[in-house]
Amino acid sequence: MKAYVTNDAKKQYWSEMTDFEKGENAMQTVRIYRDCKFQTIRGFGGAFTQSSGINVSKLPESKRKQFFRDYFGKDGLNYNLGRVHINSCDFSTGDYAYLKDASEPLSAFDLSVDDEYILPMLKEASEHGGIELLASPWSPPAYMKTNGDMKNGGQLKREFYGDWAAYMVKFVQEYKKRGVNISMISVQNEPAAVQTWESCIYSAEEEGTFAASFLGPALEAAGLSDVKIFVWDHNKEILFDRACGAMSVPGADKYIGGFAFHWYTGDHFDAIRLTQDRFPSKELIFTEGCVEYSRFADSNEVRKAEMYGHDMLGNLASGATGILDWNLLLDAKGGINHVGNFCAAPIMCNDDFTDYEKRLSYYYIGHFSKFVKKGARRLATSVYRSDIESTAFENPDGSVVCVLLNRTQNDIRFALTDGKESHYVTLPAHSIMTVEM
Repeated sequence: MKAYVTNDAKKQYWSEMTDFEKGENAMQTVRIYRDCKFQTIRGFGGAFTQSSGINVSKLPESKRKQFFRDYFGKDGLNYNLGRVHINSCDFSTGDYAYLKDASEPLSAFDLSVDDEYILPMLKEASEHGGIELLASPWSPPAYMKTNGDMKNGGQLKREFYGDWAAYMVKFVQEYKKRGVNISMISVQNEPAAVQTWESCIYSAEEEGTFAASFLGPALEAAGLSDVKIFVWDHNKEILFDRACGAMSVPGADKYIGGFAFHWYTGDHFDAIRLTQDRFPSKELIFTEGCVEYSRFADSNEVRKAEMYGHDMLGNLASGATGILDWNLLLDAKGGINHVGNFCAAPIMCNDDFTDYEKRLSYYYIGHFSKFVKKGARRLATSVYRSDIESTAFENPDGSVVCVLLNRTQNDIRFALTDGKESHYVTLPAHSIMTVEM
């Protein structure tokens, strides 16, 4: 048995431990059940925003290459998932669309803005291994919307449902022409939020209708039926309600492949479990979370990292198949963001872009992404006390990985067992540990 611990107080980051005492303690046990298997893990990753692409381009060549190794290399986070935005998002230099007005034919589709920063970033990342991509729109072009504006909410006009579906398919096709495959697509990022940045409102039934009658058939007609459609792509507190609403639309079951969710309204792990129980054939994937400066500007790095560890453990234990962080790289202020919605990222540039800093959250994410492989199956665990947070996985090679989080101020000692062998483990205060068995 080997373990890797991150304990900021002792400046330990993925520090290896191999000396464990064998022994059992029925009163203080964390139990792994190898025979109780659940969802298959798709993987881990982050978002290739225009902001991140610009920031990466400013790094010296040696630092840029190291950046990609740190995220996508085997000795780094080993990311295999990514998210891209269709049209602009708040982490862009401004709002833009690939068609400017209704008079332009689809053949005028202009992806040059993505060609400048996003696609080069994607291609360099893919040199370290295959990356599955989720594409999400923040807003249709302004001319397709009821408010005539990509920002501040508004809705997709009904007469543009077909055109917007064709536009999204064109995006997938243009990326494919450039050697980048999109394997997942969501109907809309945060479809219940009117934001000062790019946003668009859908009801659950409207999302279901768009997926079932427009986007799904359009992808199918283009020979892209392998692209999985996700709905919701927003916070967890009404994930179940939105899933039920979208799936109530005739034909939705054929085309909706899963449900995407974010973390900004709290844990709501029960909502994930409930959705998984109701729709067992559909995939659940966490598609966005970050530390927002507007809400957590004064929180320390341990607290921020523990937000990641806690949410990732809870999401995976509840049925999520993948975890997508938000921006891969931000500048020292938490941007570029064209509406001042600054945030933190696991890697942040310094002021003059000569270097970057790995935040503690980077190492907490690595306790999952470095060790839990694509195709792993989640295993059941049972814990004797609530302040040990854990979940476990069986990798395709048969190895078992258990991730354990301690957010308390005290070390916790316990016996970790899988029914075959048992070892005493001490989980330090405010630490995260990955055990390989």
